[in-house]
Amino acid sequence: MKCCLLLPFILGIPLLWPCLSTTGSSKTEEVKHPAGSHWRVKRGWMWNHFFVPEEMNKIPYHIGQLKSDIDNGNNSFQYKLLGVGAGNIFVIDERTGDIYAIQKLDREERSLYTLRAQVIDTTTGKAVEPESEFVIRVSDINDNEPQFLDEPYEAIVPEMSPEGTFVIQVTARDADDPSSGNNARLLYSLLQGQPYFSIEPTTGVIRISSQMDRELQDEYWVIIQAKDMIGLPGALSGTTSVLIKLSDVNDNKPVFKENLYRMTVSESAPTGTSIGRIKAHDKDIGENAEMDYSIEEDDSQTFDIITNNENQEGIVILKKRVDFEHQNQYRIRARVQNRHVDEQLTKYHAEASTTTIKVQVEDDDEPPVFLLPYYVFEIFEGRPHGSLVGMVSATDPDQRKSPIWYSITRSKLFHIDENGTIITTNSLDREISAWHNLSITATEEYNTQQSSAVPVYVQVLNINDHAPEFSEYYETYVCENAGSGQIIQTISAVDRDESIEDHHFYFNLSVEDSKNASFAIIDNQGFRTKIITAVLICVVVIIGFIFLILGLKHRRKQSLFPEKGEDFRENIFRYDDEGGGEEDTEAFDIAELRSSATMRERKARKTTPADIRSLYRQSLQVGPDSAIFRKFIQEKLEEADTDPCAPPFDSLQTYAFEGTGSLAGSLSSVGSAVSDQDENYDYLNELGPRFKRLACMFGSAMPPNN
Repeated sequence: MKCCLLLPFILGIPLLWPCLSTTGSSKTEEVKHPAGSHWRVKRGWMWNHFFVPEEMNKIPYHIGQLKSDIDNGNNSFQYKLLGVGAGNIFVIDERTGDIYAIQKLDREERSLYTLRAQVIDTTTGKAVEPESEFVIRVSDINDNEPQFLDEPYEAIVPEMSPEGTFVIQVTARDADDPSSGNNARLLYSLLQGQPYFSIEPTTGVIRISSQMDRELQDEYWVIIQAKDMIGLPGALSGTTSVLIKLSDVNDNKPVFKENLYRMTVSESAPTGTSIGRIKAHDKDIGENAEMDYSIEEDDSQTFDIITNNENQEGIVILKKRVDFEHQNQYRIRARVQNRHVDEQLTKYHAEASTTTIKVQVEDDDEPPVFLLPYYVFEIFEGRPHGSLVGMVSATDPDQRKSPIWYSITRSKLFHIDENGTIITTNSLDREISAWHNLSITATEEYNTQQSSAVPVYVQVLNINDHAPEFSEYYETYVCENAGSGQIIQTISAVDRDESIEDHHFYFNLSVEDSKNASFAIIDNQGFRTKIITAVLICVVVIIGFIFLILGLKHRRKQSLFPEKGEDFRENIFRYDDEGGGEEDTEAFDIAELRSSATMRERKARKTTPADIRSLYRQSLQVGPDSAIFRKFIQEKLEEADTDPCAPPFDSLQTYAFEGTGSLAGSLSSVGSAVSDQDENYDYLNELGPRFKRLACMFGSAMPPNN
C-alpha cells in the first residue's frame, strides 16, 4: 500500500506541519507494470497523514479518512478500526472511513497511537484487503510550564567572596516536546537577589555579583524564574526560591567593649586568686571567634590573664602577693587577639585591641612584723640578775601603726619589757644549759587578735668557773717487791668548762705528799709531744724510701738499651738542593738510592740452621731492585700530588719501604729447639750497633747455648 511509503516522512516532519489540515483531497496511486506482463495490479489503501493536536477544544475531532483504492463509492464496503484506543479514543465511520478523536489527548502522556484498519465487502462478508497498520501522532502544544524538580534549593558560600564565585546551579524541566519548536527551550532569570547575585540565562548557574558581609546579613532568599519558548510572548514560566547562607570567615578582630576596667584585690589574697574578668567582642562566630588574652604592660609582673574557652572571657589572676603598704594601686594593659587567623586575612588583624585595667589593693589588718625572721643573742654565764641579753623589734605594717606589746612564752629565766629588751631573771650556767630557745610574741594594742611570734636563740658563753676533777676515785695497790720506775696507776682528769682546744692538764703531788720519796707522778704532756714527733719522722722516712725506689727503677729502664739513643744514618740520604717544582725530574739522585740495594757479603756458616739464620740476615741487607723501587716512588709521588693536605715542598718526601720479603722464610721459634753446640754468634758484631747487645750476650766471650 502506498500509505506505508509515506509513513517515514510523516514521522519526520511534525515541526513543519503540526496543524496540517486533515480534509484535503486524497490521491490514488497504483503500481503499474510493463505491458504484456502477467502481474496483476496490486490495490492499496488511501489516506492522508494523520496528526492530532493535544488538548483540542472540539470533540469529536476529525483526524482523517481511510479509503481503499478499490472502493468505487457504491457503499458496498465496511471499514473497521482495531488496536489500542480504537473505540474509546478513536472511532471510524464504517461507510466513509473517516476517523475521529472522541477524547482530549495529552502528548505528555502518550505521543502516538498505532492502529490497524480493515475493509470488508458487505455483500460477501469477507475482507477485501489485509489489515494494515497506521500511526496517529499527537502533535505538541506549549501546555506545560517549566518545573524545578530539585527543590528546595540551599547553598552556603563564604562571606566576602569575590565577584564571579560559583554559588549553586538550578535546573528546571519542561514536559513539552523539545523537538517541537521552542516549547521546551528555557531561559533563567533573577526575580529577587540583585545586586548580590546573578544567574546565567541558559545554564541556571548562580554566581556572586557583589561582596557580602555576614556580619551585616547572614542569609539571602533568591527567586529564580524559568521561561520556555526562550521567553517569547505566550511562554509559560515557573519559579523557585534559593536560600543562600553566608559562612563566616575571620575578617573581624576582637575588640574590647570597655576602655577601662576597675578591679580590687585584698593584700591578703594568695597567688592564683581571680580578681576580675574582661570581655572582648568578636563579630565572627565559631572557631573564628576564639581569642587569647595577654598582659601587654605590667612592670611589676604581679598579674596574669587566662582565657575561659567556654565564654571567651579573660580572667585576671594574681601572679604574686601584693602589699598595700608597699603599693596600693596597679595599672596594667591587656590585649586580645584571635587564636586562628589565616594568612590571607592578616590584614584585618594588623593591630590588636587593648584595654586598661586599674587594680586597687585593699588594706587588711595585718599582724605585727618583726625586723628579723629570728634572733640570736649571746651572754656569758654567771652574769647577775637583770643582765641585758638583747633586743627585738616589731612594727605594725598597717597605716595606723598600732603600738606593740611583747611577751615571752613559758620562760622563768628571761623577761622582756615593752620596748622589746630581753634581760635575765636568774643567773645562767652553761654547764646546765648552753642554749635557750625562746618564743617572743608581739601583739597589737588596738587589736589584740593580731599577733605574731619570732624565735630567739640565746647562747650561754663559757667562763672558767670550774676546776679540773678526777674522772673517778682511784684506789691503787702496789706489790712490795715492785721495782723503781714501775707504773702502778694512770690517772686522768676532766673539766666541766668548755674549751676551744682539748683540755690540757698538769699533774703533780699535793704539798703534803711532795716529800714522799716512794712515789712520783710523771706528767704525760711532754711524753705525748715526743710520740707525735717520732711518728711524723717515721712517715717522712717511709715516703723518702718510696721515692728512692721509684727513681732507681726509672734509671734502670733507661740504661737497658743505651744504643737506642744513637744516631743511625746507614740508609738515610739527604738532599740539600731545593728543586725546581713538578717539572724538575732531577730533584734526587736515583743512583744514590740504588747504591744501597747492593747485597752485602754473606758469611759462611758451618751448620744448616746457621745458614737459615744467615739468609734472614741477608734479607735485611737486600734492598729493592730498580723496577720495584721506581714503582714505589711513582706511587708515593702520585699520592703526594693528589693529597690536598700535603706540604708544598718540591722534593722532600719520605719513602718508608719495607723490602721485598724475607729470604729465610718463617721466623717462627718452633724450630729453635734444635741447635748446634758449636754455634758461632760472632757475626752479630758485623750487623751494626743495633745488634751490639746481642753480640755481647751470644758472642765468643760467652759459652754456647748459655
